Amino acid sequence: MTQSVKIKKLNSNAIIPTYGTEFSAGADLYACIEETTTISAGETAFIKTGLAMEVPVGFAGFIYARSGLACKKGLAPANKVGVIDADYRGEVVVALHNHSKNAIAVEHGERIAQLVIAPFLTAQFEEADELEDTIRGTGGFGSTGTK
Repeated sequence: MTQSVKIKKLNSNAIIPTYGTEFSAGADLYACIEETTTISAGETAFIKTGLAMEVPVGFAGFIYARSGLACKKGLAPANKVGVIDADYRGEVVVALHNHSKNAIAVEHGERIAQLVIAPFLTAQFEEADELEDTIRGTGGFGSTGTK
């Protein structure tokens, strides 16, 4: 299944997202920066992509970490998952957080995150005096065991 998403280059050096393989769910987002940005250990930097997009109504763009970048270098989105709403038309910027103990340099054209376009449901929240009982009930964190 494919979905058309309009992309606008805000910077002529911007790179349109690409898929690594035919069956990749996420398209790579690339840094579009004038000079190398060094992110100190434990710090966050806002890395521009030079792109704006028109996500179709009923869909959202979800920005996830690239597994290699996160596991090998310790760089991942600070907010864990970024969300691009269908009505947002500004530049896509990735807040990259350095989870490592070393400063990490980010270069122009480097793959910094991955973008997944997915449909979503909008909930109609209804206040209720009672909720249906379940076996789990109010059991929270860790209540279903560690198996």
